[in-house]
Amino acid sequence: MVPTMSLMLPAHPERICWGCDKYCPADDLACGNGTIRTPHPCELFGDDWFEWSTSRRKAPDRSGIGANRPKPSGEAE
Repeated sequence: MVPTMSLMLPAHPERICWGCDKYCPADDLACGNGTIRTPHPCELFGDDWFEWSTSRRKAPDRSGIGANRPKPSGEAE
């Protein structure tokens, strides 16, 4: 599911808490999410945050973690 454009790149993300699906006003947090609002990803990572996140999902894991891990006994190759 692709989010709508208004949720992907809102005009004024600083006015809303993005911590849950209630989208509380920043000055009236009714959800109990905490004492401060949760910022929108565009505030943290920039306006191209969605392209970056989709490219990260498609990229192969190059960390090397577990690449040379020995297989447990009884596991076929």
